[in-house]
Amino acid sequence: MLRALFISLSKARWAQRFITNWKFAWKMASRFIAGETVEDALRAVAQLNGDGILATLDHLGENTESREAAQQSTADILEVLDAIHAAGLRSNVSIKLSQLGLVLDPDLAFTHLVTILERARQVENFVRVDMEDSSLTDRTLELVYRARLAGYENVGTVIQSYLYRSLEDTRSLAQAGIRVRLVKGAYQESASVAYPKKADVDAAFDKLVDILLTAEQASGVSSGSPDGLFPPLTAVGSHDPMRLKYARQAVTMLGLPDRAVEFQLLYGIRRDLQQELVTAGYPVRVYVPYGTHWYPYFMRRLAERPANVWFFISSFFQK
Repeated sequence: MLRALFISLSKARWAQRFITNWKFAWKMASRFIAGETVEDALRAVAQLNGDGILATLDHLGENTESREAAQQSTADILEVLDAIHAAGLRSNVSIKLSQLGLVLDPDLAFTHLVTILERARQVENFVRVDMEDSSLTDRTLELVYRARLAGYENVGTVIQSYLYRSLEDTRSLAQAGIRVRLVKGAYQESASVAYPKKADVDAAFDKLVDILLTAEQASGVSSGSPDGLFPPLTAVGSHDPMRLKYARQAVTMLGLPDRAVEFQLLYGIRRDLQQELVTAGYPVRVYVPYGTHWYPYFMRRLAERPANVWFFISSFFQK
């Protein structure tokens, strides 16, 4: 029930105005968000790199309501790519197509996506297109495939295991050689499109890991780039110890090297787990969000972790 409530609040404008004006909200959100500026984000990435951890930077924002806002978001992402290159950091970028105008005009979003991919290609970097709620899945994948057909091999995307459709989507992406970050899913979806039971989501997650790793085995491509900018075909985005254990066992059973899978975790969550995986010899990448539009992301993080919800609510009444 709390999960559904906080996901609903992530989309509520009245709640955003109320909560973002509460000073403690940012103090709490800063646990999950590197800061509001590019400089804040680069400092966080430099610290992670120093600990042997890769990064992907997400300039927060989604569902832009004007062409001008989509253009500004594109310019901001270009700035980030240039800053990563100039600083020599081991980080790529993650973007949301609704931030680039997908809801306004798919062709507009594609134009912005190509602009970003071209700049990333110039600085030899990689762009991950994040997945949003199921209403945008078809349009998101369509633009990813269009970009790949246009010659941009530096584009990847995300698959959510709670969607029924993800089995076929993963097979198609793997066949096309498009790099996939596999996650469970952080949006509120109906039982008509997504598994309502956690056990089914977990089982689907493991099955999708098998599909991706088997595709790596068949293709002979089993690792990312030496500089850490390009991930392997298979990126496992989870903090669930059982999902991580399954992926590690699958790598071993298929006779693949440890670098055939990249584990991706969220900024501010389970740093001990990040270091454990690095020590074990696996590539680890942390998803580092930053920017002023942090409210929806923050609400989804609260929805995922009941302990965070309780801390947030109890702090409100202690104010």
